[in-house]
Amino acid sequence: METLKKEYPDAMIIDVTSHAQDEFVKFSPFYPNGGIPVPFTEGLVAVSVEGIWQGLKVFEDYDIDTSLFSKRDMKNLKRTTRRFGPMRGHRKGVHGEELLGYLTARKLIYLPCYKWVLENKLQKLVTAIRIIAKKKTVVLLDYNTNADVYNPSKPLSHASLIKAYIEGNYPE
Repeated sequence: METLKKEYPDAMIIDVTSHAQDEFVKFSPFYPNGGIPVPFTEGLVAVSVEGIWQGLKVFEDYDIDTSLFSKRDMKNLKRTTRRFGPMRGHRKGVHGEELLGYLTARKLIYLPCYKWVLENKLQKLVTAIRIIAKKKTVVLLDYNTNADVYNPSKPLSHASLIKAYIEGNYPE
């Protein structure tokens, strides 16, 4: 934060990570905004985008974990290859047989879920950022800086998705 303040002295720096100390924490994919439709699964909702993303992962010896759909404490959501072994893909819905590759899953699961949250749960905060941005530079603090949806080598920055949404060019 201190580095950003020095680099952008006149900017409003908004922390959108899971460690934010104000209402902007709701932008974190880990935040339990609730009611998020699980893609390709009629009638099932989850509390967080990260819960859906991690819950639909399939590993060599472990299938999906729907318990993550209801996990509200923002902790221990990550399912990693270190713990579960090689990842095979993301299941296309809870009952689906098809496994999606990483980039396809990003496009069909993560992006629509995050956009749903922006449109259905965070409109007041999106509007607040728009208003602030008219008066001064806004810097969104995130752990990741990868804004390229097609770069699978790094996690996608949700701050870049917020920015794209506000600017009217959310990736489809």
